[in-house]
Amino acid sequence: MEDFLADVRALVECESPSADLAAVARSADVVARIGTARLGVEPERIVLDGRTHLRWRLGSTPSRVLLLGHHDTVWPLGSLASRPYSVEGGVLRGPGCFDMKAGLVMAFHAAAGLDGVTLLVTGDEEIGSPSSRALVEEEAKAAVAALVLEASADGGALKTERKGASSYEVRLTGRAAHAGLEPERGVNATVELAHQVLAANALADLARGTTVTPTTARSGTTANTVPASASFAVDVRARTAAEQHRVHRAIRALPPVLPGATIEVAGEVNRPPLEAAASAALYERVCDLALRLGLPVPTSAAVGGASDGNLTAGVGTPTLDGLGAVGGGAHAEDEHVLVEHLPGRTALLRALVEDLLDPA
Repeated sequence: MEDFLADVRALVECESPSADLAAVARSADVVARIGTARLGVEPERIVLDGRTHLRWRLGSTPSRVLLLGHHDTVWPLGSLASRPYSVEGGVLRGPGCFDMKAGLVMAFHAAAGLDGVTLLVTGDEEIGSPSSRALVEEEAKAAVAALVLEASADGGALKTERKGASSYEVRLTGRAAHAGLEPERGVNATVELAHQVLAANALADLARGTTVTPTTARSGTTANTVPASASFAVDVRARTAAEQHRVHRAIRALPPVLPGATIEVAGEVNRPPLEAAASAALYERVCDLALRLGLPVPTSAAVGGASDGNLTAGVGTPTLDGLGAVGGGAHAEDEHVLVEHLPGRTALLRALVEDLLDPA
């Protein structure tokens, strides 16, 4: 544990906000150094759109298992000053410790000495994997399974379902006029926005787990002018690809309500869902292994947040997510890792990879 915690500390104390390319590059240097020390081989550095990703090929046989993680975080530079790395009472704290630097260290320690594993650590997952998406999908297609080292759900549960995510911007165009002298000559984009916000909101189907949430909105220029333009953003989450595509078609086809108003919709499906069918066999496998090892059998959870596990499942690769650290507070002030669970979780990860590599 001394070596393990030293590795986590080194990663946490190298801040790596996704938007800061220099910080992500510095973090990649630290991740590469620690990974090389544990795995005995240096990674390939892949820089895409200025973002640094790392890929290890372990062993001489063709890769069968993909271990997947990221080293970027949501925390801005300087966060360490108010949230320094610490371990007190069995609780490890520090920006990015739970999401997901402890998970990276678990992957390094679990994969050491194995043959037939690819370990991919990306540097832009927290902003939607804009540069690494194709890389993740390419590696997943070549694997029999993708194991994602994102932090666990509550109580150490594995993430066997993740909602797919889509993002849109709905742009409304009307016609300006003086609000006091002749408002009737205008086409009020704010009123059209109100109609369309309600129309988009009505596309949700909570019984199926589909949420359609209008978020930020903008309209108009001055208080005495009928607004000529407006826009609002929409966040969509769905448990199934069918629901995701239903909403996509509907939001793209929203008709204007006011005579003379026009609508333009930008945006698309960002990440497909990780559906339960993609993880079922792997979850059953890991539960059997936990019983054999005398470890606690992990529970499962369906979550709304997306990860690169959505991408691996989207290309048809069996995927199990949430194999990383047990704790809580991802992206929040109380982010933490429960140290007592790290050895057992790492041993279970190692056993699962070995089981997947066994040709029998």
